[in-house]
Amino acid sequence: QVQLVESGGGVVQAGGSLRLSCTASGRALSSYIMAWFRQTPGKERDFVAAITRSSSNTRYGDSVQGRFTISRDNAKNTVLLQMNTLKPEDTAVYYCATNDGVLLSTRQAAYDYWGQGTQVTVSS
Repeated sequence: QVQLVESGGGVVQAGGSLRLSCTASGRALSSYIMAWFRQTPGKERDFVAAITRSSSNTRYGDSVQGRFTISRDNAKNTVLLQMNTLKPEDTAVYYCATNDGVLLSTRQAAYDYWGQGTQVTVSS
């Protein structure tokens, strides 16, 4: 079992930045590919970013490419999402998730453990 807790969400003006953190307990995050997804009311969760166990590769959703950066610190059992140049359409609940596979999947079904989410609101 892995317990994931996201933090760092909040309210920010368009053009601003936030950094989200996801901290794990129960098992080492180094065992997993890690990803961030986001969800708005009435919609499915959308893929945001993923990172391999060793941080050698990353993958981003088209809408965040060039603005968001995913990173991890396995020693601290933490995954980060640096979000820059935020837009109102980035407003969502952001979730981190684990994947014990080998591919940087964009599909929700590939991910096993999920956090409770942290709200990000970008005002115009």
